[in-house]
Amino acid sequence: MKKKTRIWLIIVGIVIVAIAVFLITKASNSAKKELVIRTHVVNEYTVENTVTATGTIEPVETVEVGTQVSGKVEKIYVDFNDEVKKGDLLAELDKLTLNQNVSRAKASLTSAESQLNYAKLTYERTKQLYESNAATLAAYQEAQNSYTQAQMSKKNAQAAYDQAKVDLAYAEIYSPIDGIVLDRAVEVGQTVAASFSTPTLFTLANDLTKMQVEADVDEADIGQVKVGQRVTFTVDAYMDDVFGGTVNQIRMKPTTTSNVVTYTVIIDAPNPDQKLFPGMTASVTIVTEEQTGLAVPAEAFNFTPDEQVLKAIRKADKPDGQRPELPQGERPQMEDNTATSHTTVWLKKGNDMMPRPVKVGMSDGAYKIIEQGVQAGDSVVLSAQYVVKEKTKKTGENPFMPGPPGRNNKNNKNNNNNNKTGGGPGGPM
Repeated sequence: MKKKTRIWLIIVGIVIVAIAVFLITKASNSAKKELVIRTHVVNEYTVENTVTATGTIEPVETVEVGTQVSGKVEKIYVDFNDEVKKGDLLAELDKLTLNQNVSRAKASLTSAESQLNYAKLTYERTKQLYESNAATLAAYQEAQNSYTQAQMSKKNAQAAYDQAKVDLAYAEIYSPIDGIVLDRAVEVGQTVAASFSTPTLFTLANDLTKMQVEADVDEADIGQVKVGQRVTFTVDAYMDDVFGGTVNQIRMKPTTTSNVVTYTVIIDAPNPDQKLFPGMTASVTIVTEEQTGLAVPAEAFNFTPDEQVLKAIRKADKPDGQRPELPQGERPQMEDNTATSHTTVWLKKGNDMMPRPVKVGMSDGAYKIIEQGVQAGDSVVLSAQYVVKEKTKKTGENPFMPGPPGRNNKNNKNNNNNNKTGGGPGGPM
């Protein structure tokens, strides 16, 4: 007996669950749905394809000023960031040793000139004696050779003297250009040696209002970069500022770092406000292609309405469900979606929706330029689907929700008025 009762209870439970599922399904199916159509208004837009890179900001012209003679730095006349003109004196080396070299060279030159004069007189005298048969040929040739050697010694002494004077002039270091001192690599009293290489004393930048960006472009992108393309870049010092430039040069020498090949692209970057400093890191965007025109989102080309949506629109457009025939070029191809997905968009005009063949231009992945087929202000359909319309409940209908602000104050005011009239406890008798 208990076993039969248990079986009946199980059957009743199953029936109750089935009825509940049926009622819930029926309620959800009977929920009111509405057609939601997302559109985009066609307007002018600029589509860009870009290449990104990082680079370093450098002056267009930089000159390293050194010295060709060794010595101790005696005076320095400029410092960092000083503006200099071409020919300005930058520094002086100690001239004591150089002056001594000039004196020794001068003495050697004087001695060589004296020997040359003596050799010349001897040669002329011996020549006369030889011509009158009073001197041997050997004596004549010896006098001639001594005269020639004296001439060469005088030339060497003259060259040494001239070089000593040049070295003395090198002790004064002048600016070769108009510019700004970017770096001063020496101090007063420091000894510089020019025996093997020319030491750099100063680094000068010609004009900081004209800078350039040396950007490293990946080998996969370098084929898209061309001279004259527009460039934008930012620096960490001014995150809200976008600077502009132009591709000036593409250097063919590759640079390989960790098996990554890059090429240096030189970008002209005007710097009228001198915000850009040498050595700053720039995040570069090179615009390789751009086109301005009427554009629509790329997702519009993936939209094709189904029969249910078209029927709903036709019913809303004409109560009898009839719809005039579309022109041959605007008829929807429902059987072959691929034929219209990339060359056709759907326009919404009032309660009507119709396909429109278009000619597509450049695309950046998000938008596509429409060269022919649409006009500014047209509404292009992005999507159309049915969604369940939720019923909104008034806040006051829920007893568990708090009432609107001020209601309690109003009730308290009424209670106070009742108390004053004697209706409430504690009122006047």
